[in-house]
Amino acid sequence: MDVLTEGVELSHAELALLAELAKGVTVDRVGRRLDISGRTVRRRLRGICDRIGVATAIEAVAWAARRQLI
Repeated sequence: MDVLTEGVELSHAELALLAELAKGVTVDRVGRRLDISGRTVRRRLRGICDRIGVATAIEAVAWAARRQLI
């Protein structure tokens, strides 16, 4: 199931990725936890950032936190 907010839809997996980053987990460690490469995590983050209209992963985390999604 996806979460729709302000016309932007994020999957639960994407929100989980942002939540891990919010806890201070590194991109490489997130990748290991999700059984994907750090490069894939970075690519997914770039996609999230592009869809929600922010420039960095930290801004994406803040965006999700302000909306109480994480």
